[in-house]
Amino acid sequence: MDQALVSEAVYEKYFVPTMKKRDKFIGVELEMPIVNLSGSAVDFSVVHKLTGAFAQHFQMHPTNIDDEGHICSLLNDENRDDLSYDCSYNNLELAMGRARDLNKIQERFLVYYSFIQDFFAPYGYTLTGMGVNPFRKINHGVPILNERYRMLFHYLGLYQNHRHPAFFHPYPDYGTFTSASQVQIDVDYSNLVDIVNVFTKLEPLKALLFANSVMPEDEPGMTCVRDMLWENSMHGLNPKNVGLHEQEFRNAGELLAYIKQTSMYCTMRNGRYLNFHPVPLLEYFASPSITGEYWNGRAYETVRIEPELSDLAYHRTFKFQDVTFRGTVEFRSCCCQPVADSMTVAAFHVGLAEVLGELKVLLDDEKVLSGNGLTTSELRRTFCRGKLPGFVDEEKLRLLELSVLDLAQKGLSQRGFGEEHFLKPLYDRVRRKSNPALDYLRSLENGAEVRDIVRSYAQI
Repeated sequence: MDQALVSEAVYEKYFVPTMKKRDKFIGVELEMPIVNLSGSAVDFSVVHKLTGAFAQHFQMHPTNIDDEGHICSLLNDENRDDLSYDCSYNNLELAMGRARDLNKIQERFLVYYSFIQDFFAPYGYTLTGMGVNPFRKINHGVPILNERYRMLFHYLGLYQNHRHPAFFHPYPDYGTFTSASQVQIDVDYSNLVDIVNVFTKLEPLKALLFANSVMPEDEPGMTCVRDMLWENSMHGLNPKNVGLHEQEFRNAGELLAYIKQTSMYCTMRNGRYLNFHPVPLLEYFASPSITGEYWNGRAYETVRIEPELSDLAYHRTFKFQDVTFRGTVEFRSCCCQPVADSMTVAAFHVGLAEVLGELKVLLDDEKVLSGNGLTTSELRRTFCRGKLPGFVDEEKLRLLELSVLDLAQKGLSQRGFGEEHFLKPLYDRVRRKSNPALDYLRSLENGAEVRDIVRSYAQI
């Protein structure tokens, strides 16, 4: 296939939507683990009952049904709010329809959350605000039985057949027990490159502020195990598909070239998902055929397909700053937060996007972290291990964090919706030199029961 044609299609998918004149909106996606406080596995029949009750109460209709007839996503046609289960029925997601005001999003979220908690209470279940389900080893770590998640679970498990086993972690089912807080912001073509560049430089600080995914029994000391779970999986075989961007882009052409080096790993034919070894975009579309496999209802069957330009619809990356086909940048490096702090992630990004120029100047000039021999990725990985490099002056680091938060607060103030209050928990974390992951680990060290921590992270 002609490379110019492929380049044009990639440009059309990811760049052209940012050129369209439109109002600026925010989309917030909140994933939360479902926990059975009795210490037993989550009974999926309880989850299915919740889905039915939720659909009836909020007049939402099914948009996806699994192979056993269970509803796995619901949609409100009016405000576009969506309840779904991410990869597994152990992980509930509320994707809030786009809005301008985070307070409005918060109001709707709390109504849904309260309904769910009231429904779960008689069963001894709860949602909670943690990036890793603390009862992951007890739960049934199985994917939702539909085309997408069956393929994904199978694909991630292929690491066992790979020639470089030392690269991979042993948790291919991580999608069934990890939860994130993600936000999408409408961007213009004129500032797309700056958004990607500037927010990439923030990633080490975000690890300090938002870390909330721990597996103390298996990954001791880690405060944000989420990064490792993605990067050392099949998704990370091409590092350009995950994590942060390792280069600073001078223009849209360089960003486009980067995207063309990311990989395809699945597509669909005749209503069936096919997975294959990840192949960079240009190589994929230049290939006369690709060998993949699909579930035929009984077993996985090998098949050869000819790449089609329409396969680009199934191209997906998992970058911390992900350029989407919607004309947005999706910020996806943050763990699920304690429920009372659910809007902190969105408020942080929305506020800073409003003062992007000032943020760029601040980060270009700071000497607390930069210029000390570690790349931005290496710094983030160090912080995710709960450590500070020896060259870091803690007081100067604290002042840098506060300067970033002050800019976020300024940006929110300029928006005029009174959203600044969502940043208060972040100021408190800087003051205490802590984050939800460190709070969790310290509580365990002090003898707290996991169930009690779960309950405290579930409070609103």
